[in-house]
Amino acid sequence: MASLNKLTISQAREGLKNRDFTSVALVEACLTQISSYDKKIKAFITLCADKALELAKKADLEISQASYKKPLLGIPYVCKDNFSTRGIQTTAGSNILKGYIPPFESTVTRKLENAGAILLGKTNMDAFAHGSSTETSDFFKTTNPWDYSRVPGGSSGGSAAAVSADMCIFGIGSETAGSVRGPAAWCGITGLKPTYGRVSRYGVVAMASSTDSPGPLTKTVEDAAIVLGVIAGGDPFDATSSPLAVEDYVAKMESFSLKGLKVGRPASYFDIGMEAGYKKTVEDSLAVFTELGAEVVDIDLMNPKYSIAVYTILQRSEVSSNLARLTGVRYGNARGTFGREAKRRMMLGAYALSAGYYEAYYSKAQRVRTMLIDDLNEAFEKVDLIVGPTMPGIALKLGESEKFSAFGEMMDVLVEQSSIAGITGISVPCGLHQNLPVGLNIMAPMFAEAKLLGAAHEFEKSTKFNLERPILE
Repeated sequence: MASLNKLTISQAREGLKNRDFTSVALVEACLTQISSYDKKIKAFITLCADKALELAKKADLEISQASYKKPLLGIPYVCKDNFSTRGIQTTAGSNILKGYIPPFESTVTRKLENAGAILLGKTNMDAFAHGSSTETSDFFKTTNPWDYSRVPGGSSGGSAAAVSADMCIFGIGSETAGSVRGPAAWCGITGLKPTYGRVSRYGVVAMASSTDSPGPLTKTVEDAAIVLGVIAGGDPFDATSSPLAVEDYVAKMESFSLKGLKVGRPASYFDIGMEAGYKKTVEDSLAVFTELGAEVVDIDLMNPKYSIAVYTILQRSEVSSNLARLTGVRYGNARGTFGREAKRRMMLGAYALSAGYYEAYYSKAQRVRTMLIDDLNEAFEKVDLIVGPTMPGIALKLGESEKFSAFGEMMDVLVEQSSIAGITGISVPCGLHQNLPVGLNIMAPMFAEAKLLGAAHEFEKSTKFNLERPILE
């Protein structure tokens, strides 16, 4: 059997049920991998080694009593550091929250705990999720396991890097516009952004409240379906969460077929100046859908540049409102400890919301947002799925983000419309370019996660690009 830390959720569950190994051994294998490689990758802000081993012993006791009703019992995972964890430091990657110990648990981590999952630690992120490279963390920069001189993407870069480097069995991130799918693409793993409201935001440090979506980062599509089945559902603590019943995503995924479905190829998403070899890698992936029985058709979507403008205004405005609560009085440190990026976004947001400019910027952005939503709705009347590249290129070198005045928006240009519209999307590995991962972004209508996961699973089985792993040094 492969090293335990390299297992998927489904493999680990099977091994634990069959008593092939213990949860303690599984956790220890992950901790050994962290000890060996995190000095170079720098994925973790807080490591919970002792507590994880304690929980693993309890899980083994449950398993020894022939009790395996919990879907993630004994499975170690990592969590982005913007999820509140009771008794464990939660910083959101910012000095202003350094040392903050939440007195409550986020809904996502509570559900995972109830399902038997074991938290290994909290992972690095762009401070308050303001970024797409994990370079704007107030603590340190996380590197890409495929190439330590490159970024892992962001803002969930720490979780994505940890999953890619087999430091855990799965990870949890959050996406406002690309923060799950982007790092998944650049780290060569699977990243699922559920429909807005499918997963509760309660206990997540807010960035842009109208688009924030917690989601899993996994080694396979099946694992993403397993985790979504645990964390999805309505929540009385989050009025924006959906009361719709949670489907059996794994069962529906396994019985899914692409035959007879229409897959849309948005021409404007391929016409953004991608490097020729990178573009070919994505184009070749579309042929797989045809081989699996789907019909791939060109569709027209609004130019992605409009999403950049809308997202920039809406996100800054909501950041300005959300971060106003951090006064340093009730909790957190003085506001002077905000990083440069947070200050810049709050200032721009306050400007866009101010008297005299609200109509010119924020109100107009909301009207264009409606146009972007209608644009996708019209497309989904003609096709079942929309497929394109997740990112405009391969992972960039550390420091390159400083060349862009709006780096995050430029890198997330191909996923911003779907985030603004609240639909669901998934990034899956679709090959390598210059020995670095390329991600394929598959999108589906709101609450069509079963169809989305089914299509992604079919693609994964046919290509097996998910088996490509970085060679760690």
